[in-house]
Amino acid sequence: MTMKLLLTSGGIENQSMVDALRELVGRDFTEAKLAFIPTAANVEAGDKWWLIKDLTKCKELGFKEVDVVDISAVPQRVWQPRLEHADVFVVGGGNTYHLMYWVRKSGLDTMLPGLLQTRVYVGISAGTVIATPSLVNSSAEKALLKELDETVYDEGLGFVDFMVEPHINNDYFPELTFDYVAEQSKKWSHPVYALDDSSAVKVDGDKVDVVTEGTWKKYN
Repeated sequence: MTMKLLLTSGGIENQSMVDALRELVGRDFTEAKLAFIPTAANVEAGDKWWLIKDLTKCKELGFKEVDVVDISAVPQRVWQPRLEHADVFVVGGGNTYHLMYWVRKSGLDTMLPGLLQTRVYVGISAGTVIATPSLVNSSAEKALLKELDETVYDEGLGFVDFMVEPHINNDYFPELTFDYVAEQSKKWSHPVYALDDSSAVKVDGDKVDVVTEGTWKKYN
């Protein structure tokens, strides 16, 4: 399965990531249309500065169009043509399990492999984690999903054969350190990239590179 993915920790944070995305898109951003999927953020309380930042960045990059497509808010007949209209999907951060539930419930999981033959997938935090084989490393809250009667999935979409631990050395996630991942990775069967918010994994078919202006490590 040939796919083009940019799996970020905290969004498109620096010029190296911008350049990597432009290479994946294959043309100037002004000639491409972007769809932002904010669904993971819906159950997160508090200030959404991070969501606003990510959306603003998409617009600042100069894409021809920036649409916001919440797959949990409207039926497939509404969101499907809007995704098909886009050249780039940005799947934002928030609760990983809530996002995975709606990706499966909406039917997007069965459509993405076909859509991504000709489009680019950009993951941010939760949007990155769901693209991997496993969600067991997610620190997202599960209790709320049970209150909402949402199924908790531990398996991701498996677009890549490695896991990603985002937000290393981020003040908002003090528990996420390289030492923590080194210990936890002993329980995981897949390789794992531990990324700070200045790093991302770029996937272009079989070619996998780390794009960074910060720090990262790979385990397993």
